[in-house]
Amino acid sequence: MSFNDLGLSPELLRALKPKTYAAPTPVQSEFIPVALAGQDVWVTAPTGSGKTVAYALPLIEKLTRSNPQPPSGYHRRMLQTLVLVPTRELAIQVGHTMMSLSAHLGKVCKVTVVFGGVSINPQMLGLRGGTDILIATPGRLLDLFDHNAVKLSDIQTLVLDEADKLLELGFQEELNRILSALPSTRQNLFLSATRPKSIESLAQSLLHNPHQIRIESATPQPAVIEQRAVYTDTSKRTQLLKHLIKTHQLKQVLVFAATQHTCEIVAAKLRVAGIAAEPFHGQLSQGKREQVLADFKLQRVKVVLATDLASRGLDIEKLPTVVNFDLPRSAVDYTHRIGRTGRAGEPGLAISFVCPETLQHWNLIEKRQQVKLVCESLSGFEATDAVPESNQGNGGIKGKRPSKKDKLRQLAASANQA
Repeated sequence: MSFNDLGLSPELLRALKPKTYAAPTPVQSEFIPVALAGQDVWVTAPTGSGKTVAYALPLIEKLTRSNPQPPSGYHRRMLQTLVLVPTRELAIQVGHTMMSLSAHLGKVCKVTVVFGGVSINPQMLGLRGGTDILIATPGRLLDLFDHNAVKLSDIQTLVLDEADKLLELGFQEELNRILSALPSTRQNLFLSATRPKSIESLAQSLLHNPHQIRIESATPQPAVIEQRAVYTDTSKRTQLLKHLIKTHQLKQVLVFAATQHTCEIVAAKLRVAGIAAEPFHGQLSQGKREQVLADFKLQRVKVVLATDLASRGLDIEKLPTVVNFDLPRSAVDYTHRIGRTGRAGEPGLAISFVCPETLQHWNLIEKRQQVKLVCESLSGFEATDAVPESNQGNGGIKGKRPSKKDKLRQLAASANQA
């Protein structure tokens, strides 16, 4: 099948450069005709399967059909399409894709990207006169809505990119406010790499008779991403990371850590060892984050230490290696982390550091991922710490650990029994 068979206009087909878009991916082949027909769609497909282009093409196509001529004189554009994303990096990435595909259309299609962490005033100025397609993070969208800089009552299509993340409790309050401002009759397009049971009922309540697409990886994940687990002590991880980078001659490494502090400390220690490394987390300015990513893509920086915000939306072409310095809180986050490598059929390597106190947690991640890896021991970095007696049970998988309220109830019960 080719893009010519999907109902796209000749003008839009010309934007699909053969070297970049030789043929539609499976998700694009199934998604585009259904989306053009106006039906709700719920897609679950692996990272790197072409989901962004899958929804960008029908959105631009429908816009050009309804607005075939560029506006003349003063004309306030009506916001027809809203794309919600969980992170700034994903907003920028989606914006680049949309603008690239619509660039040849001139003034027919205006795409605007907004996100937090930067001044709101330039974004408000950019929205004067309206826009056709708005790509936004939820918090900044509500800021603009409260300033009357954006009108949501004319939205015809709502896209949730990384829907699994946006439908989680952390975004629920913001999402509810946004949904209440949207027209009840609209097309909904939900896309994500994973589909946790925890979001199933909420998603189904927002969708109307959706066409459901589930795309499995054409090649089993282990054949594309080589997964390794190295068993070591917590105190030896930084030295182990230095050792792997130098002995394996790793040229570009994305390292995931649990906290901003860890990112800063480990990056500083790597720099002392002569390895170009930078931290990447939410407390950095937008300008600094963009500079780090630019340097990383150009390989001026060899190692980026990132918190989990980077597991969604980062698209580093041919990224060879991902390291879990700290294990992710959930098995779903493990999928997103290692999915930064091995994209578009390219080989990738994902290394996880497993320590005695996180061994039980790692076992649960393996169980949820349906993989079983041999925990390697490297000479000079063997684990000598004992496994803590308290390291029992579920190992801390997100959503299964006792909550703060559970702990308080247990404490109160113990006090009553005393």
